[in-house]
Amino acid sequence: MDTAREFLENITAADQGDRVSRLRFAPHKPHAEPSFYEYSVLRGVRVESVRCGSTLYCSFTVPARLIDRNGKLSAGAIASLVDEIGAAAIHKCGKPMDVSVDMSIAYISDAKMNDELEITSRCLGQRGSYHSTGVLIRNRTTGEIVAQGRHSLFSLPATASKL
Repeated sequence: MDTAREFLENITAADQGDRVSRLRFAPHKPHAEPSFYEYSVLRGVRVESVRCGSTLYCSFTVPARLIDRNGKLSAGAIASLVDEIGAAAIHKCGKPMDVSVDMSIAYISDAKMNDELEITSRCLGQRGSYHSTGVLIRNRTTGEIVAQGRHSLFSLPATASKL
């Protein structure tokens, strides 16, 4: 991980595409370790509480690595937070992560570097192996809603397929 970070930090705009295309990562071991993607996006998220009824409360200070060219938390980082934290609200320990089926996000206001965010994720409903979650990202200082997302996921059934 440190090698990749050093590599990316030393890239100039002129050789960015060429050097990034030569990056090689060891294969990811699912459920055994976080992926590069998960590590990058979720590093710094603190779970504050988990309440009955599948509600997850987190806090997050916006780091420089997730800021876009305009100095704001990037839309991709917000989508990743909705994806990962929405899935965490319904995840059952010892089971594979559920697969995202659909996600919609309303980007309402901006968050800047070092803003403290509150992220609330809750299960909205379940029908069979299909779950729906809602994720609300709010600026802790101003109270403004940064984004609101809905996330639908599918989990593998407990019984084996008959195909």
